[in-house]
Amino acid sequence: MCEGGPVNQDWEDRVAAAWASFDDCPQERAHEFRALIDALVAELPADSPLGPFERACAWDSTGHSDKAVPLYREALARGLTGYKGRRARIQLSSSLRNIGQPEEGVKLLTPELDGPSDELDDAVRATLALCLSSLGRDREGLSLVLGALAPHLPRYQRSMANYARALVDPEA
Repeated sequence: MCEGGPVNQDWEDRVAAAWASFDDCPQERAHEFRALIDALVAELPADSPLGPFERACAWDSTGHSDKAVPLYREALARGLTGYKGRRARIQLSSSLRNIGQPEEGVKLLTPELDGPSDELDDAVRATLALCLSSLGRDREGLSLVLGALAPHLPRYQRSMANYARALVDPEA
């Protein structure tokens, strides 16, 4: 089982292999990569949320945020949850920003700040910071990025975390 529907490990492995090969795919052959993902998606049940998610990722990664947005929305509407659901919200927010709708990206990602913590926390904050910056809210964005960076620093973690808070709350 995979989040959102029945998928066997062989399918997951083939999708992972396709994505592992993506960086070797020149832009002029992006359509071939999308066709590979479409072929893998064709093996899924028609109502699987993984299908539109993988297709959205392929369109997004080949420079077509506009085509990815409705597919991310479809995947989430079909019930994509867990780790891949969180990835879909991050990637949808980024794509929304790319097509001039950063305010929707902010609305989508802000609740993720209070969600369960995982390895995607920094990606949530980075993407939200970009959306905020696109709205002219640079101090809020910088605060998020510094807050995300602080725990990774070899020193100055407390200072950077305090500076991050002070950017949005001068009383902090």
